[in-house]
Amino acid sequence: MSRTYAYKPALAWFAAIGSAWVFVLVALGALTTTIGAGMAFPDWPLSNGSVNPPGWLTEIDKFAEHSHRLSGVVMGLVTIGLAVWLHLREERRWLRQLGWWALGIVIFQGLIGGKRVLLDSIGVPGFDMTLGQMLRLPHGMLAQVYVCVLFAIVAGLSRPWVTDTIGQASRRVRLLGGLCLFLLFLQLAVAVTMRHNYAGMVIPTFPLSTPDGHLLPAYWDYRVVLQMAHRLMAVFIGVAIAVYGHYLWRDKGLHVLVRAASFVLLALVAVQIFLGAKIIWTGRSVTMTTGHVVFGALTLATTFAVVFITQRSMIERPVR
Repeated sequence: MSRTYAYKPALAWFAAIGSAWVFVLVALGALTTTIGAGMAFPDWPLSNGSVNPPGWLTEIDKFAEHSHRLSGVVMGLVTIGLAVWLHLREERRWLRQLGWWALGIVIFQGLIGGKRVLLDSIGVPGFDMTLGQMLRLPHGMLAQVYVCVLFAIVAGLSRPWVTDTIGQASRRVRLLGGLCLFLLFLQLAVAVTMRHNYAGMVIPTFPLSTPDGHLLPAYWDYRVVLQMAHRLMAVFIGVAIAVYGHYLWRDKGLHVLVRAASFVLLALVAVQIFLGAKIIWTGRSVTMTTGHVVFGALTLATTFAVVFITQRSMIERPVR
């Protein structure tokens, strides 16, 4: 079986389906954290010593955690298939390497998830969280990196990429895209830290910070700082995406569908800000909180995909 550069529809669709499935995994992980079900089962890799533990279809905490584990297994199998398929059939070395990186990340993610359970009872001097609870932070951030790697693979396998019909982005568009990605990854770090320090409702009003209408909180601690940083970053990201979208749409060197992605990015950011506000207004509704995490992942991954696509000429050297 020879490696080729040509468009491979079966492989491309397999990667696309895998990148869609990852949001099932993200949604179940978000639900598990939102309802505090991460320790619904005190063992790992089995759940109460079984792959079909009693009560997981009738008790919401057990359903969330066990479904998250099962969806992770499916994601792992999909990633193994994708990495091997790329290795056997894809000529481009960078794309084959991305497949192996995706596999490495998903394996490491599984291990972190397991250690989060097994080390939950080990305290860390000077910190409120146990060692297992601390592992939730890298677990949450690395999950978003994994989604971006999958989106990069999908982009590289797509017909427009292979046939070089994407067009050429201006230097300004590429720089602005990089800035947006930097802000989004920074926001991810703030959001994950805030979420796992239970700071999501530490300021119970929005858009102002106090019930009597003050812009700034009446008191400060590290959790208030995290919440305010999250809100301020949302403002920066909204402005940055608006500016990026403006210049992306005006860049005539790009295919019209790539330019039209500017409207998708603006819509995603608008929905994400709305969901963030609804978390506060509904007192941390499970639906709104879970949706906020999922749309956050989708916003980051979509922005990454657009930026990655506009960098095609830098990635595919020499251009074929």
